[in-house]
Amino acid sequence: SKTCLPHLRKGTNPHILNLSPPMNLNPLWFKNHCAYTISKYGMSMCVLGMAEEFRGEVAVNALWPKTAIHTAAMDMLGGSGIEKQCRKTDIIADAAYCILTKPKSFTGNFIIDEVLLREEGVEDFDAYAIAPGNPLVPDFFLDLETDMTGRKQEGYGSESAAAKLLSPVAETFRVIQGAITEEYVRTTQGIFQFELSGDEGGIWYIDLKTKGGSTGSGKPPLKADVVMSMSSTDFVKMFTGKLKPTLAFMTGKLRIKGNMALAIKLEKMLTQLNSKL
Repeated sequence: SKTCLPHLRKGTNPHILNLSPPMNLNPLWFKNHCAYTISKYGMSMCVLGMAEEFRGEVAVNALWPKTAIHTAAMDMLGGSGIEKQCRKTDIIADAAYCILTKPKSFTGNFIIDEVLLREEGVEDFDAYAIAPGNPLVPDFFLDLETDMTGRKQEGYGSESAAAKLLSPVAETFRVIQGAITEEYVRTTQGIFQFELSGDEGGIWYIDLKTKGGSTGSGKPPLKADVVMSMSSTDFVKMFTGKLKPTLAFMTGKLRIKGNMALAIKLEKMLTQLNSKL
């Protein structure tokens, strides 16, 4: 910006546009990646400062995506198949064009791509999706409430009295055990270990590699391909469809070690199991 400023001042409608988020002081966004957050918020603070410093001369704004954008970085973080939960870079390009064609009096704004484009009259956002209809991964730094709309409060119905006495975590694994099929085992071929914290903390596993499949407490019979760490409360929410796995991962509620491709396979299985859990 310092180097370009003399040239910008000669322009008829000069703009500086940073790809940085609205500043959100929720500690969640500093936990686990404090240095990265500081670097992004540093860019955001430059927007605040320069917008005032150059007001009337150069417009300075920030643009940030509402959902993950498919880039090499997302392939690295999410593994194979993550692109289906991302949007194309086109949405950033279109939002940037809207900003850069506004007068220089439009300055000091922190803009979310989808919000701006809706205000500009865009209605078809499937055009921006890599795989229209697939759930999208929310981007960092944006607080999103878990989508509970339309969820039914299901009771145990005709379940046995013994089942009712099980803890939520144990009950979840019991239902998963009953839902495992040879098809799930054949198509997944992975062993998942869950390290849960909180009131019902402990180690549990789902074996979708050994013939017949199995679940249980303690370490799995064979070395785990994927180790997932989260609270017992969030585990139950995730397996009952009240917390999306991608949202849990992006917000730091879920940590994953091991084969990310297998983790994505498990997420697909969850979608099919939600009606039973």
